[in-house]
Amino acid sequence: MKVTVDEAKCCGAGTCVMLAPDVFDQRDDDGIVILLDEHPGEALHGVVREAASVCPGVAISVSEDA
Repeated sequence: MKVTVDEAKCCGAGTCVMLAPDVFDQRDDDGIVILLDEHPGEALHGVVREAASVCPGVAISVSEDA
């Protein structure tokens, strides 16, 4: 799995951080997403997919390619 984020689409809702804090964080000044791990372990795949699916800005993309 490879995760990418589009900071320009991020609205700073923070749902991704609540779901997968090992993969996502937020900038302190504006809440925009920070990608901590673009290749999360298999144990996190489900929650990362969920974070991408509930992202209100559609800022998270998940590819099954390594």
